[in-house]
Amino acid sequence: MFHGKKIVVVMPAYNAARTIERTYAEVPLDLVDEVVVTDDASSDETVEVAKRLGLRTIVHERNRGYGANQKTCYTEALRLGADVVVMLHPDYQYTPSLLAPMIGMITDGPFDAVLGSRILGGRARAGGMPLYKYVFNRLLTATQNLLGGAKLSEYHTGYRAFSRQVIERLALHENSDDFVFDNQMLAQILHADFQIGEVSCPAAYFDEASSINFGRSVKYGLGVLWVSLQLFLQRKRIASFRIFDPNGRRLVLASPPDQAHSLR
Repeated sequence: MFHGKKIVVVMPAYNAARTIERTYAEVPLDLVDEVVVTDDASSDETVEVAKRLGLRTIVHERNRGYGANQKTCYTEALRLGADVVVMLHPDYQYTPSLLAPMIGMITDGPFDAVLGSRILGGRARAGGMPLYKYVFNRLLTATQNLLGGAKLSEYHTGYRAFSRQVIERLALHENSDDFVFDNQMLAQILHADFQIGEVSCPAAYFDEASSINFGRSVKYGLGVLWVSLQLFLQRKRIASFRIFDPNGRRLVLASPPDQAHSLR
C-alpha cells in the first residue's frame, strides 16, 4: 500500500527472459502490492523466470500484440483491486527507481496519469536512443501537441502510471492490439480531460532492450498521426470515432482474457 492505495505493477513481456529478473530486483516492494507479468507467447524462458521469481503470470497461448498484452495487464490489475497501475517494461530500459514519485503524483494528486519521459531533462540521446528515433519522437510529439492541444514532452514512452478511474473509464477494447495502442490510450485520456503529469526518466538502449525496427517505426508513426487527427476531428465535432465513444467497449473483469491462462 502507498498512502492507503493498492499499487499494482504490470509488465507486458515478450522474450524478456534475460532482463526481467534484473528489472524486478529494483521494484520497491515496500510500496508495491502486486507485480503481474503478462507474457505474449514468448519463444524464450520468460515464463519460467517469472514463475521462479514467484510473480503472478498470465500467458497468451498465441502472440496477440503489444496492445493486446496491455489489455490483459490492465484487466488483471483491476481484478486485483488496484487503485494505481504502473506499466513497467521488463526489459530494463526504464528504471524502477521512479515508481515512488510516479505513484505519489497520482495518489496525492493532482494527476490521473503520469509518464516517465525520456525527453524531459534532455538525456535521451545520452542514454543511447538512435538518432532517427529521436527525430521521429520530436516531430511526432510536436504534431500531437498541436492537434491534441497538450504540452507533453513525449507520447512514446513505455513507462506509465494510471489511476483506476482512468483505466475503468476508457474504451480500451476499441483500441488496436498493436503498438499504436499506447497513443490511442493517451488520446483517450486527453479527450476525457484527465490530467497528465511527467517525470524525467533516463532510458537505456542495449541489445536485450526491446525495440521496433525502422519499418515498424514508420508504420507506428503513421498510426500515431492518424490517432492525433482523430482526436482533433473528434474535439472539433467534425467526425466521431469509436475509441472516444463513452459507450465503447471497456475492460470486462468477469471474463478471462481471450486465449490466455494464469499460472497463479
